[in-house]
Amino acid sequence: MAATDSTPDPEREWLIYRGAGEPHDRIRALPKPPPWRDFDGRPLVAPGPDTDSSSTRRLGTYRHLAEMHRPSAEELEIINAALYLRRPLLVTGSPGTGKSTLAHAVAYELGLGRVLHWPIVSRTTLGDGLYHYDAIARLQDTQIAAGSRAAGVPAPRVGGIGSYLRLGPLGTALLPTATPRVLLIDELDKSDIDLPNDLLNVLEEGWYAIPELERVADREPEVEVLNDDGVKVTVRDGRVRCNAFPFVVLTSNGERDFPAALLRRCIHLELTKPDHERLASVVRAQLGDRLAHLGDDIITRFLERSRTEQLATDQLLNAIYLTHHAEQPTRDRLADLLIQRLDRPR
Repeated sequence: MAATDSTPDPEREWLIYRGAGEPHDRIRALPKPPPWRDFDGRPLVAPGPDTDSSSTRRLGTYRHLAEMHRPSAEELEIINAALYLRRPLLVTGSPGTGKSTLAHAVAYELGLGRVLHWPIVSRTTLGDGLYHYDAIARLQDTQIAAGSRAAGVPAPRVGGIGSYLRLGPLGTALLPTATPRVLLIDELDKSDIDLPNDLLNVLEEGWYAIPELERVADREPEVEVLNDDGVKVTVRDGRVRCNAFPFVVLTSNGERDFPAALLRRCIHLELTKPDHERLASVVRAQLGDRLAHLGDDIITRFLERSRTEQLATDQLLNAIYLTHHAEQPTRDRLADLLIQRLDRPR
């Protein structure tokens, strides 16, 4: 019989993330990083907020899916290797295998707060993930204030430079915190060809500069800016350096190859297609036990087709949700209508 969390298993004692689906404080047992991945950013800022509604919606009754989804022993070892070594986790696999869900499950179980989500598209640049400076808004506010003074009317207050800066998901993940934030860089294979290379230095060094703040650091050494959580944090001397390296999950559908320089800096996890039990767990978490039972035959057909066709779990969920309102033979026709192969142009 497998050991439970209340019965220590010597072979599992080293695991920080256990895939148990229940929150715990094992993150406190994470040893110090290896010397080449040790960071000393200061001053420490408060940890991120608790899991928000988007994460709850993403996991579908968040707690239930985390409880029912059990990573394999090999998956657990690879995830924990990334935690111990403070290396990004590159997760590859077909759509619907749970790549993005993994980031939320780790954040939930280890109590690491809201997942910082950075979805990638072909136009995404490194700067989008780090921070945004609204120079135009600052100029407009300055001009409005100057015009008001010239007209002899009370001028609106123009905020400092920090009022026009906001950190992005990557920039927020690298803030100096006592425990790591979880950062999901979703669908990296959709990016421009340069983005994976641009990420290398930031992920390796664990810090970045904000030139707009560096230029005023002699007279404003500390500036308050908004982070991706919408919370004000202090940036000192125009630079952000992490303390606890974030748990970074890079997802890819395998649509392109990445440079060797990025691959050697990551821990690679390949997620295989889910089996019947795992798909049923997802359906139960999203739609409840009753619909999971009623849709068991659709799950079976979905798995049979997925051996030769590219399908997505979202299609299965849509089909089960819709078809439980219909009777045969309409039910089968609706399921076939919604579950169409994704690897053939129509």
